[in-house]
Amino acid sequence: MKTITEQDSKTLTDLFLGELADMYDAEHRIAKALPKMAKAAISAELKQAVLAHLEETKEHATKIEEIFGLFDKKAIGKTCKATIGLLEEADEIAADYKGSPSNDAALISAMQKVEHYEIASYGCLHAWAVLLENDEAADLITSILEQETEANDMLSELAESQCNATALGGV
Repeated sequence: MKTITEQDSKTLTDLFLGELADMYDAEHRIAKALPKMAKAAISAELKQAVLAHLEETKEHATKIEEIFGLFDKKAIGKTCKATIGLLEEADEIAADYKGSPSNDAALISAMQKVEHYEIASYGCLHAWAVLLENDEAADLITSILEQETEANDMLSELAESQCNATALGGV
């Protein structure tokens, strides 16, 4: 007969709260990085979009605090190694392409990698909140997920409408 180990007792709620803690840390790290990305941008439209997303990112952290509260937990962060790596790469890209015709296309690429990570993470969190029958948490996560998707779409639009063509001009 199999004995119950600590690993066996890990629940979907544990997984959900662990991932939520990861995203809480991620949102704080991203909020700290976005002003630097806005400063590195050449395009006024990109600067404006990054600063607008900064405000949304701060709201996301607040919503995560609300979600923790729905589970009678205090919001805590768990070091998000993926976000650390993505933001380090963004810093390298910003330094490598600083002032070049490819500057903004490179920044958008780095920012979209972060957005895609967030979209994947919030997609999982939403599915788990639904399974855990916490409709309020699911709704809050849906609102975050929609904003992350909109931010990614806006970055794609900026890349396709101007930044990629500017980068091509520097061939």
